[in-house]
This record gives sequence, C-alpha cells and structure tokens, in this order.
Amino acid sequence: MVAPPSSEAARVWQRRLRDVAPGLTERELDAVEARFGFRFAADHRAFLAAGLPTGLSWPDWRYGDPERLREWLARPVEGVLFDVRWNGFWYPSWGSRPEDVTERERVARAALASVPQLVPLRGHRYLPPAPFGPGHPVLSVHQTDIIEYGHDLVDWLRIAVSGTPGRRDARPVFTVPFWSYFVAVDPEGAFTTPHDPTATTAAEAVEYLRMLALERLVGRQVDDEQLIIAGLVADALGVDAPSLPLLAGLTDHGSAVGLFEQVLAELGLADSLPADDTGLPYERARWELVRWWLRLIVDGGLRAPTGAGVVTHGGWALLDRPESLRPLVDLSPERLSPDALDRTDLARAIVTEAGRLLAGPWPPPATGPQAPLAPCS
Repeated sequence: MVAPPSSEAARVWQRRLRDVAPGLTERELDAVEARFGFRFAADHRAFLAAGLPTGLSWPDWRYGDPERLREWLARPVEGVLFDVRWNGFWYPSWGSRPEDVTERERVARAALASVPQLVPLRGHRYLPPAPFGPGHPVLSVHQTDIIEYGHDLVDWLRIAVSGTPGRRDARPVFTVPFWSYFVAVDPEGAFTTPHDPTATTAAEAVEYLRMLALERLVGRQVDDEQLIIAGLVADALGVDAPSLPLLAGLTDHGSAVGLFEQVLAELGLADSLPADDTGLPYERARWELVRWWLRLIVDGGLRAPTGAGVVTHGGWALLDRPESLRPLVDLSPERLSPDALDRTDLARAIVTEAGRLLAGPWPPPATGPQAPLAPCS
C-alpha cells in the first residue's frame, strides 16, 4: 500500500507555493467532508492539513462559497454529460446507446450518480476521494478529455511547482471506477475525436478517409458511425471505389470496419500510411493528424476548445511536447484558470493560433532540443 506524504513533505512543497494559509484542522476537514458528502483521500487530506493554498484556481475549503464549491465538484460529471449530449460519448458498460438524445442523457446521468465523486485539487486537476488512494494519479478533467497529470500528488506538485517533468520510473496505479477508463487501458483510445466532416471536394473526402485510417493506426478510437459518415461524404462527392457505396449504405455497423479497410485498399490509401520508423511511436502519423485537427479547428468541424485538447493529448503530449505547439497547447481550457478568457475570446485565440501554424512549414520547426522531421508527404 502506498503511504500518504508526511506533513513535513507536504510543507516542503507548500513552501514553494504562493499564498498558503494555515492548514485545515481535523475538525475542519471533517466538516468539509460532511458538508459536501465525500472523504478526502489520505494524501489529499495530509496536503490540506499541512497548508491551505489560496488564490486563483485553488478551492477554498475554509471560506469559499459553498455553491461555487458544489459546482466545482459537479464539473466532472456535468462535463461527461455534455459530451454524451453533444459529442457522441457513450461508456461501454452503460449498455446499448439510446437513439433519443434525451434518453441517452437520462441513462448516463443515472449511471453517473453512482461513480466516485472526484475532488478538485486545483483548476481542472482532480483526485479521487477515499478510499481510492493514496497514490492515485492526479487527473486533468475537461469533459471526457481526461488524462493523467502526475503519477500521484507528490509527482503532480513536482510538475506544477517546479515545472520539472513527471516521473517515468514507475507506472501509475489506476483504481477509481469509471474515471480510470479514460486513462488506465488506453489514454488516447478511450474516446473519439468529436468532429463534423468538412470535405467539399472528392480530394478532401479521400483525405478524410485517410485521416480516420491514421487515427485507427495510432490507436485512437474511431466509431463505426464515423466510418459510415466518411463513406457517405466520399460517395456523395464522387469518389470512385467499388466498396464505397456499400460502406455508405450500411445499417449494420458491425460490417463498417471491414468495408472501410476495403475502401482504403481500393483507393491505394492503405499503402500510403506512414511507417512507425522513428524514436517516437507513429511520429509522422501524429504530425499528419495534428495538421488535420488544426484544419478542422479553422474550418469549424471541431470545436476550438475541444480541438485544442485533442491536439494537446493526441499530438503534443505524444510527440515529446514540441515547443512549436506550445502556444496552442497553452490555450487548452484545462491549462487556463476558469476565468482566464471567456468562451468567445478563447475560441478566437485558438482558431488564430491554428491558422498561424497551418500557414508555416510542416511539421513546424522545433524551437527546443527536438530536431525537426522531414516534411510529411
């Protein structure tokens, strides 16, 4: 069993934070738990007992507005419900996905009522409650865009306070039901890229098919419905492939993958996918996907804040964090304080940065130690 950090260890880290108030007493901690209906994990409790960080994006468990704290606690579940309603997310253990969106939301809300309530650590960073932990990874949560942001609380503090990379000497231990689904099995493949096709020519429709093939190649989840829609778009725009009308006309989703692969072969796309031949897994494929996601952001096929998150986790994080993408990554909602920009300004800033990247050479030249790749074909 992983031991919680000692009070002295917590104080060492908190001395490097700004605006730290005296720690919560045992009575105060008990009162918070009773008021909001959860229990702090042992490491989270020890951290708050050593000192209570205050200021922007830290929850004020002593004097904070109770309604704002309740909203903060509710954000993870409400974010999942948003993606259920608007972005097609469906958790496999919920059973068959209802056709009616209102019924989908009802089923999801009922199921989510029994999942452990994540507890805000700072901003979009959350820890699970007791009895999960200590030692559970800190999760960055923005709708269903959920990733590990530190192997445990101490590792997260090292990242957040000193800016040093997280630990790579051990695998994180995911134990909390439901939330671990997004990060434990396959952090990248746990959810689809929620987008609308923007192809208006046959060439763009073929590129759309190729990008979905790249997403499948690198391990991202692509729903059968997305494959069928891609077939419909390509067929409507006059792309010539014998199996394409069959894919476009499917009502039995179970046949979609096989027909999609036939279409790829007929169009010569299967042989054009980049090989996994560099030090980073599928490096060239990921750069192509980043460029596609940027185009979707600019064209309106991918919501700007969601797109910034997709680029962050599906591109930047897995490409060894190239500095050339950092200006866009820094606009990802999870990396901003909740009040940093309103939605309109944030979306405009993301679209502008995506356009700037697309206007330059590709892949964009590295400004850090990572050497640039040869241009993607």
